[in-house]
Amino acid sequence: MAMRVIGLMSGTSYDAVDAAAADLRVEGDTLHLTPLGMISQVYGERLRAEIAAALPPAHTTLETVCRLDSRIGQAFAEAADRADRELCGGRADLVASHGQTVFHWTENGRVHGTLQIGGAAWIAERTGLPVVSDFRSADVAAGGQGAPLVGMVDVMWLRDRPGCPVALNLGGIANITVSGGARAPYAYDTGPGNALIDAAARYLTHGRCAIDEHGAMAARGRVSRPLLDRLLDEPYYARPAPKTTGKELFHLPYLLAASAGLEPLEADDILATVTALTAHTVAAAVRDCGGTEVVASGGGTCNPTLMRMLRAELTGVPVRTSDELGVPAEAKEAYAFAVLGFLTAHGLAGTLPACTGARHASVLGSITPGAGPLRLPPPVDGGAPVRLRVAGRP
Repeated sequence: MAMRVIGLMSGTSYDAVDAAAADLRVEGDTLHLTPLGMISQVYGERLRAEIAAALPPAHTTLETVCRLDSRIGQAFAEAADRADRELCGGRADLVASHGQTVFHWTENGRVHGTLQIGGAAWIAERTGLPVVSDFRSADVAAGGQGAPLVGMVDVMWLRDRPGCPVALNLGGIANITVSGGARAPYAYDTGPGNALIDAAARYLTHGRCAIDEHGAMAARGRVSRPLLDRLLDEPYYARPAPKTTGKELFHLPYLLAASAGLEPLEADDILATVTALTAHTVAAAVRDCGGTEVVASGGGTCNPTLMRMLRAELTGVPVRTSDELGVPAEAKEAYAFAVLGFLTAHGLAGTLPACTGARHASVLGSITPGAGPLRLPPPVDGGAPVRLRVAGRP
């Protein structure tokens, strides 16, 4: 059974909705993905400011959450509609929406709940297509971390590569999937990706810059060893996998508290230090698993200073972007959720318990019908696929 699926993703940087379209079909034990392209629907400044004001450690109201759920849903709906028209010729079969994460409830290493907003009904109404959403809740209910959900897709994708390949996502939070080596596949959040970099850039430029564009500030700065050492004392890094984190922990007040009492630093030096923190913690995770190559994706791959620092930390381990394997680095997560939506529509599990820590694998998400009757495809002959092959790649 072939389907044309649009995957929607907005990460913890909450700057835009990425919509990636793909043709997906199963042959034997292999799921074949043909990328059709990606569009990015930038959040308006007002909406982005409202999201920022509602996220931890700020306090918010149910009224604000309700308003954001609708406004984000409308932004996702516009992105899906554009993707259907511009990438699929109006012939998409399904939309898979991750939504916008606004809270990930963790205590003592266990996840008790997770909240992604952006009402699926807005997407279904705008496009007329069925929508799979709320992907994370089923895994959390089964005792899992609910993240990183791309683990199963990464394992399928990198299964036949030699050695111990590591898939790395450099979003607001960095996460890895280890798909080979001596132990079963596993995945976890390594710590901040762009979260502290973005927070510092916004604060130190008084809001003029939302990010450290091309890592320019960090490139001019010098790493402060006292601040870096203090940041590396964070207990999260010593916890065993699987584990997840978010901006509930890694935010501006966290960075300011870590800086308290230290010699004042120039803005460029602070950016260099938090960029080095991301590179160091990711590299430590790769070394710990015996990784033989890193396949990176996410917005952080557009930061040459971060990538240079990461390669310097991992001398002898190739660090390449997912573009080299046929998946655009900035669209990789959106394509991953297109795959997860395809699996859900076919009644197939979208998690690996070894990657999330759940008691069992789960079929993910809830399905919102589109304009017509909801008709799910028949089961896949021969069971669930175990490999993912991207068109144009061997």
